[in-house]
Amino acid sequence: MDGDRQPPAAPPPAQQHSGKYRPPHLRNQESSGDGGARPPSLQRRAVVGCSETDANRRSWDQRTCQLPSNVSKLCVQLPKNSESKQPPSGPPENADNKILPAKRPVGSTHGGRPVNLVVNHFLVRFNPRFTIFHYNLDIKQVISHGKRPAKKSKKKVNLRLIRDKLCLDDPALFPLNRTAYDGEKNLYSAVPLPTGQFNVELCDIEDLLTRTYVVSIKLMNELKLSKLEDYLSGKVTYVPRDILQGMDLVMKENPSRHRISIDRHFYSSSFNVEDDFKHGVAAYRGFQSTLRPTSQGLALCLDSSVLAFRKPLAVMDFLKENIPEFDGMYLGLSSRRRVAHALKGLTVRVTHRVTKQRFTIAGLTAKNTRDLWFDFVDPKGRDPTVNVSLVQYLRHKYGKDIVYQDIPCLILGRNNRTSHVPMEFCILSVGQRYRKELLDEVSQDKYDAKCLAWPPERRKTICEMMQAYDGPCGDVTQNFGLRIDKNMTSVEGRVISPPDLNLGAPDGTVDIVRVENEKCQWDIAENSVVEGKQIERWALIDFSSSDSSRAKDFIKNLRNRSRSLGIYMDEPLLCHFTGMREFSSINRLEGLLRSVVEEATRKNPNRLQIIICVMAEKHHGYKYLKFVSETRIGVVTQCCLSNHAFRGDEKFLGNLCLKINAKLGGSNVELTQPLANFEEEDHVMFIGADVNHPVSKKSTTPSIAAVVSTVNWPAVNRYAARVRPQDHRTEKILEFGSMCRDLVNTYFQVNKVKPKKIVVFRDGVSDGQFDMVLNEELSDLKRSVSDDNYKPTITLVLAQKRHQTRLFLDNVLDGGPTGNVPPGTVVDTKIVHPFEFDFYLCSHYGRIGTSKAVRYCILWDENSLTSDELQKLIYSLCFTFARSTRPVSLVPPVYYADLVAYRGRIFQEVAKEFQFRSSFSSSSNCTAFDRSFYNLHPDLQNIMFFV
Repeated sequence: MDGDRQPPAAPPPAQQHSGKYRPPHLRNQESSGDGGARPPSLQRRAVVGCSETDANRRSWDQRTCQLPSNVSKLCVQLPKNSESKQPPSGPPENADNKILPAKRPVGSTHGGRPVNLVVNHFLVRFNPRFTIFHYNLDIKQVISHGKRPAKKSKKKVNLRLIRDKLCLDDPALFPLNRTAYDGEKNLYSAVPLPTGQFNVELCDIEDLLTRTYVVSIKLMNELKLSKLEDYLSGKVTYVPRDILQGMDLVMKENPSRHRISIDRHFYSSSFNVEDDFKHGVAAYRGFQSTLRPTSQGLALCLDSSVLAFRKPLAVMDFLKENIPEFDGMYLGLSSRRRVAHALKGLTVRVTHRVTKQRFTIAGLTAKNTRDLWFDFVDPKGRDPTVNVSLVQYLRHKYGKDIVYQDIPCLILGRNNRTSHVPMEFCILSVGQRYRKELLDEVSQDKYDAKCLAWPPERRKTICEMMQAYDGPCGDVTQNFGLRIDKNMTSVEGRVISPPDLNLGAPDGTVDIVRVENEKCQWDIAENSVVEGKQIERWALIDFSSSDSSRAKDFIKNLRNRSRSLGIYMDEPLLCHFTGMREFSSINRLEGLLRSVVEEATRKNPNRLQIIICVMAEKHHGYKYLKFVSETRIGVVTQCCLSNHAFRGDEKFLGNLCLKINAKLGGSNVELTQPLANFEEEDHVMFIGADVNHPVSKKSTTPSIAAVVSTVNWPAVNRYAARVRPQDHRTEKILEFGSMCRDLVNTYFQVNKVKPKKIVVFRDGVSDGQFDMVLNEELSDLKRSVSDDNYKPTITLVLAQKRHQTRLFLDNVLDGGPTGNVPPGTVVDTKIVHPFEFDFYLCSHYGRIGTSKAVRYCILWDENSLTSDELQKLIYSLCFTFARSTRPVSLVPPVYYADLVAYRGRIFQEVAKEFQFRSSFSSSSNCTAFDRSFYNLHPDLQNIMFFV
């Protein structure tokens, strides 16, 4: 047979040395499998109710299901004239006209001292001759007697049960452990499956009611892993996403069968004793995983996570944990309300009868259990309707005696389909999430500590997840010919030296500060800002009290602290005292701010520079304050809480002064050396872009696009911002070109020259959206800012924070007391892309939990920057964040774009309230939002009001 043929002889060593990198998972494959080509699959058309002969069935079993254990022989030779053969997946249409991501520059990086690391990437070996079959499943319920058309089943749990029953009915044709299912329409198989329509019958154990479903199976594609091999070895540049998606689902099949699945995470169905928060809630540990193509081969990236769930307790036990006085004997009026509040909306399963159904608690019965009677109707219609008590019914029907008869029953179900069930026969169902905000303060602290685990603990947990029976390394994975190395990847990283900084000296000169401590932190107690703004016209609004003595002390402390930092504040033009009630109305707040501005103008004709607002507490009216001040009045505001402001803490006041100075155009810290290979006459502009998406699923709620850019060179620490609403959940920045052109013109107004070079940092983009950024946003930028006389060179960098890659020190002694990697740790080998230009950089000091590096992907580079130059550039920029005295975790242009996008979201919430009051039509598209709500006041457009 073909599967027994010997593979072709390996070429002589002289011919193997072609200079191309061959990943480990592809090495030594010559001796592992069949060298023949994969044939297409065989389809079998079946009609509902018909079956094959036993002989045909045996023939099918021999061809497809009795497979040798050798991975190489999992390939099955089938007739080559199969009509189901799919065209090979290839690059998108007009691929020759599209811009492709930049390739990694030739040559090794050498900046920084080496450090040995381990990374939560686990190498996946696969057989490139293997084929995965992708099928579409369509499941419909058959209604008896043809009275109503078949309807689709929607719940994932139900669909999985139907798939499992299909495999159980005929395991030879549908081997369960050789398939992976997403619970909806996609089924992947390691062997060819018959196609057509098949009947599946599910029986309810309690009432023996049988439901019939029609499962339609259609072959969608044959995923040949040789194409993934070609991509990993650099032979092709297009990403075989269909193959990666299929293999990723295969990796998730085993945990999906044993764990609680929540938003691509998989959590254990039980909790540890130390994770019990009491009150019916516990922390459950889980993981999230994804497959990544890397330079060492295909890797499974797995990271641990923690989520709070309700414990699957009996309802009686749950109430005893939540309500100490509850004993099950009697419920007073207040206790009844507390019980109803604790239980309403939870899902339970019942124990007095056998059923897999889950029920939602709608409330409590008005009467106690012993007083509940109902009309019993004979389902066969033989006996007359009789009135029976619930206690008697459960005793005669199910043989159950109710112990707690003096408390209400639970009302289960909704609308007219409800039933009354005693509490003692109900158990909370597994997998009910519990919001962190509802935890008490002590439990929240415990929860945060578990989520923010220290590196050694997190590393241990990840390794345990990989070894667990319900982890990704199950039988299904092996049946697809996948072998996972359960050891983390060892890699050599580098620690980049921090840049020298310019800070102010007490005598007014500039000091060059060398940051050498492990936190890379500089002390503003010993230095001042580089350029402090003279604050001559400002006002104070105290929303916390009418005690002027506390306000006087705050003003005195603030002025003294600002003076020590080189920021000179005069006495405020006025102090206004009021209460937090002003935040409840946008009209009252706007009237207050205008009156303060007018009173200050009477005392000094020049425009007010800033209003400092002391708030008694956090308030939802904060959005009104920012909206009014930044879009209507045009005065910068700085808010702080009274319990911090009146305490007089030097550190707090210092941070407050840094924010005030940055908002007014001052310079807190600057880099001593020029960035990368840029010259002072180059005039480089750095752009940051991000899109904030709404939580709401309503299409009338817009996404918010924000773009910021530097307006000074070479200090690159002052930014201007633009914000726009756009279509609901649209990641592409629809007006990216026009927003950037506006910012280039602003740069020209400030510097009298346009930037020669532009470096764009884009946030919030997944790997699948690289093409959109390159061929749509970048093209829009070029068209908008370039003309015959002006063509800046552009570099485009993506910053990715939402990934699961974690860096751990191989030797904890190489780091600080937290065990995290030191600031400036960069990795650009083994775990990065096989040939595209990317690297991981951890630029901050991890004080809490395990540090998370940012992945930077360079998609386009007309400035010919080397890896060392880009890594050093980004790391140096992280020291220029205006309100911090240590390097931040994310490059500042992106950090600021996040802040501006969030500010735009605040404006949108105010706009939504205005539109609601004016009976704005909910059917209108989100682009119909009044654009004036998002237009910044002209006086604030080009300053850092958002810091």
